[in-house]
Amino acid sequence: MALKPNYGQQRADRNRSKQEKKDRKLRQQQEQTALRKAQKPDVDATEKKS
Repeated sequence: MALKPNYGQQRADRNRSKQEKKDRKLRQQQEQTALRKAQKPDVDATEKKS
């Protein structure tokens, strides 16, 4: 006899994978932002020198 589907578990699995994807995307965006900020010269320091 086949088991009946466990919709709650399937939904939890889908939600978990969606959240992992969102977290990965956010982490990647934060890393890219940090790299851009590290490469960008400090605006405040250049303005104070003028």
